Formats: sequence, structure tokens, C-alpha cells
Amino acid sequence: MRILMNILSYWLSILVLISCSNLQAGAQTTKDGFAIEDLGNGIYVHHGVHMDIDTGYQGDICNASFVMGSKGVAVIDTGGSIKVGKQLREAIRKVTPLPVLYVINTHVHPDHIYGNAAFLDDKPEFVGHDKLSVAMELRREQYAKINAKLLGEDAKGSELVKPTMTVKTTLELDLGDRKLVLTAHPNAHTNTDVSVLESKTNTEFTGDLLFIERTPVLEGDIKGMIAEVEKFKSQPIKQVVPGHGPATKNWLQAVENEQRYLNTLLTDIRASIKKGESMESTMNTAAAGEKDKWLLFDIANRRNVNIIYPALEWE
Repeated sequence: MRILMNILSYWLSILVLISCSNLQAGAQTTKDGFAIEDLGNGIYVHHGVHMDIDTGYQGDICNASFVMGSKGVAVIDTGGSIKVGKQLREAIRKVTPLPVLYVINTHVHPDHIYGNAAFLDDKPEFVGHDKLSVAMELRREQYAKINAKLLGEDAKGSELVKPTMTVKTTLELDLGDRKLVLTAHPNAHTNTDVSVLESKTNTEFTGDLLFIERTPVLEGDIKGMIAEVEKFKSQPIKQVVPGHGPATKNWLQAVENEQRYLNTLLTDIRASIKKGESMESTMNTAAAGEKDKWLLFDIANRRNVNIIYPALEWE
């Protein structure tokens, strides 16, 4: 029960985070204000408009991307509601008439998956981690309650669409003149993390294994997240699209920034536990030296401690 409450608390905290990332010069905006950033070479990203929960969560808080090949399109994350998914689909149609062949979910969190339903008529393969379907089912009721409370009318029709194709270790998807290599990760940000490496430009779509500018968060295993992010350093990456934050070619610095924060947090929580300090006290002190280096540090860091402290007590 405590784990479930931690997960639900985690998600309520995520919905209050505000992204300060700006769209770059390549941004295109549809009539409803849904903007996409053209990274060139057939790669496009929509950066969610992250709003404080008090002003209304719109289901649009994560990066949603698509990659265009000669045969068709792959979508990588679809947003937090069918409304956002439809806006994404409309944006794709303004770029290309090619079919949507694949819809990939990088993990189970609701801001990344509830736009899937907007693509059902395209009959793509829905692709995700081997554990994603079970995770979706286990969270169905809790997520539905969160959506109803925070999305209101926009929650209607935002059904869970489970994977029709799964990734156990790696999986290659062919878009024609380019390929996507999907990697299933062990427990890290969640236990359903998938990253996507695109072959033509060596763009890595990290999902929420990587946060840029904004304080990293997790509900899985901090040690696993540190280890999995380290693996990106051995990949032939030229730019990254994180789960939240701006796309960048300065990706190695972004990885090292996140690792620095996570390692500091891990060290400080372990020290607090060893001293017998309470979790509540640790929320005020762990990784305090990182505060000025990240956006939205106070709420995100406290929630991280809430997730990590109980797990580390059993080391």
C-alpha cells in the first residue's frame, strides 16, 4: 500500500511541474496552438505546455515526437489524453501523408500514453516494454481516477491502448531509409523504460531516463537509473530528445548533470539513514547543494526522497 501511495503521490507531484523550455526557431504552430519543433532530417518534437495543477492540468506535459521515413512514420509518446493525441496526429498530417506505422511508448506514466487512442484508426503497431501491458493494467483504476479529477471532459475517450509489439531486450523497426533501435531497460525511472536510437541522425529518444533543465524524478530504482543513463555514453549519439526538456546536441553534459544530481541524492539519503534521521528531515537536506542547478527543485527533490528513502532503508 505504501508503494502504491508513493506512486500516486509521485504522479500528483509530476503534474505540478512547469517546464521553462522554449521552442526553438524551427517551431511550427497549428491553429489550436499545438507547436512542433522541426529538428531537421524528418524528426519533429512537441514540447508539452506544463501547467501548475492549480491552473488546470491539460494532459500535455511531456515531449511527444515523430520520425518520418520513406515508408511511414513512427510516433514516440503521445501525450496524456486523446485530445493531445489528436493534436499530435493533426500535426503529423500537416507534415506528411505517409502512414503511421508505429506508436512507441517510452514507459507507463500517463502523460506519455493516453494519446495512443487517437491513432487507433491508423492501425499501427503499438510498441512498448515487455512489462508495459501488465503495468498499464495494474494502474488502470488509479490513472482513470487521476484523469477524471484533473482532465475533466478531456479524460473521456482517453483509454489505455496496450502494446501489440513488445521489447524484451532490443527491437529494430524499419521506416524505409532509416531504422529505429529500441532498447528495453531494467528498473530505472520505472520498470517499463524503453529508449529509441534513430539510425539516420543518431538521435536518441531517452524517455524519462533523462531530464534536461528540470529536476530528474523517478519512481523506480535510483541505482538502476544512474546505471542505465551511463550506458548512453557508449552509444553513437549525436543529439538527444529527453522525456522532458529541450532537445540538445550537448547531450553528454546533460547526462553528466543528471548523474551528478542522482549520485548526490543517493549519497545524502544513505548518510541520513545511517545517522538515523527521519525521511521528513532528509527531504529538507538531501542534495541541497543541487538546488540552484535545477528548475522546480523543491517539490521534485522532496518527492524523490519520498520514493527513494524507504527503498534504501532495506539495503
